[in-house]
Amino acid sequence: MGALLWLLIPLVVGIVAGVWAWGAGRRNPSPPDHDTWEDLDRYQRLRAVLSADEHAKTA
Repeated sequence: MGALLWLLIPLVVGIVAGVWAWGAGRRNPSPPDHDTWEDLDRYQRLRAVLSADEHAKTA
């Protein structure tokens, strides 16, 4: 009986973890972001503005 109990503990832990993961998951997942180039352009503009501002302060 002791050996079966040691097999039952991981089984119960796995089931509880699965239920927790299902409950903690997003209910309405958003579609993947396909505007990668737009995000890259926005990042480059922000980086250029921040670097120009930094150089203006030191000059």
